Amino acid sequence: MNRRKFLQTTGLTLGAARLSGVLHAAPVTAVAAHPDSFPKNFLWGAAIASYQVEGAVHEGGRGVSIWDTFSHIGGNTANGDTGDVASDFYHLYPRDIDLMKDLGIQALRLSIAWPRIFPTGKGKPNQQGVDFYNRLVDALLAAGIQPYCTLFHWDLPQPLQDDGGGWENPDIPKVFADYAGFTAGFLSDRVQHFMTMNEIRSFVELGYQQGIHAPGLKLSAQRVAQLNHYAVLAHGMAVQSIRAHARPGTKIGIADNVEAATPALETPEHIAAAHKAMREENAQYLTVIQEGRYTDLYLKHLGADAPKFTAEEMDIIRTPMDFVGLNIYQPTYVRADDSEKGYAVLSPPASFPHMYSPWLYVGPEVLYWAPRIVTDLWKPKHIYITENGASSTDKLAADGHVYDSDRVMYLRNYLRQLHRVVAEDVPVKGYFVWSLLDNYEWADGYDKRFGIVYVDFKTQKRTRKLSAGFYQEVIRQNRVV
Repeated sequence: MNRRKFLQTTGLTLGAARLSGVLHAAPVTAVAAHPDSFPKNFLWGAAIASYQVEGAVHEGGRGVSIWDTFSHIGGNTANGDTGDVASDFYHLYPRDIDLMKDLGIQALRLSIAWPRIFPTGKGKPNQQGVDFYNRLVDALLAAGIQPYCTLFHWDLPQPLQDDGGGWENPDIPKVFADYAGFTAGFLSDRVQHFMTMNEIRSFVELGYQQGIHAPGLKLSAQRVAQLNHYAVLAHGMAVQSIRAHARPGTKIGIADNVEAATPALETPEHIAAAHKAMREENAQYLTVIQEGRYTDLYLKHLGADAPKFTAEEMDIIRTPMDFVGLNIYQPTYVRADDSEKGYAVLSPPASFPHMYSPWLYVGPEVLYWAPRIVTDLWKPKHIYITENGASSTDKLAADGHVYDSDRVMYLRNYLRQLHRVVAEDVPVKGYFVWSLLDNYEWADGYDKRFGIVYVDFKTQKRTRKLSAGFYQEVIRQNRVV
């Protein structure tokens, strides 16, 4: 009996009974309008990423990614964990879709694994990979769940890294654009929203500068700056390629983890400083994508290490998008000062509250200020909160439930700030909780759990957490509860 059949026959893929008591869903009834309600058409979603949930790394003609290579090198990840199996979404997605439907989730942000479509990164597409995502999208739509697709969520095909240095290769913008255009081309008859990339800052700085993520390199400042330029250029070229190959009306954006400048005090001088900081602290990421130019201070700071670029490349980078996706977890508090920048970043004191991940400081007001300032600076047509969530220790209680009251606290407070900004007519159109499932949390392995659904990684049994019940009720009432 193979592993998949074993899981099916033992009923371990979704969990046995519905949660009772505080986790049990209330009957679905009409809910009267409430002053704290979100707009009628506000979109409530959940998010996942291919390498973090799919598993099946040797199935369906999939090629090797840089994360396959990196995670199998001893010492690179917590406990030597890899994404070989992860949450086994590749096999179990029909049951996970049933679970989403039961929770009332209206949209799933998922990512396409580049190595499943082009095992070597380019060349002849892999029909088995195309078929998998066609089945997945069809199943989502049949359940009434809208797919929002990210085309690159860090799983770069290993051959592209081996041949030319991955994102260091001057040819990679075109290679990525070809992949993006092809993939959007076969999905856009059913998928209406595509994001080119997830968190350029993260895969560049963690993977190529600090060496703690794949591919594990520590490049010089000049090489990182040039590599980053190729990444934002690839984004711009991908936007153009998707528009050329996808159905008319397809919406295109990016999922960006902005350095979310937040005023230390909500007074005019600190609010003004936060606006300056949002632009400068994101100079080589969202700022250049929106403006088609690097800021003077960014180039001055780099000096001789500044990237080489042409005016034509800058025009491509600033190709207009239909929406901006913001991945928001924590604030970067800033204060006004009289320096050349006009602001100073505050380092959190040791006593600052955070979630289980040491980096995840709790500052709910960031979910107000990030979309507010992005709108003030660049006036995007639409904004989606493409990720927001919290890590927790998450243990099964004696009664078989998971009472993640810390995550409920986090989500409730952040969503109140989201309502605040939506009420001011900032064009936030939807929210995607990170994450639907406990998954492979990159170099942190399986220790840091972000899901609203608990995954027993030995059996793949799913158990809805307290936070899933909370989110279900938020969706049902269309307001923070």
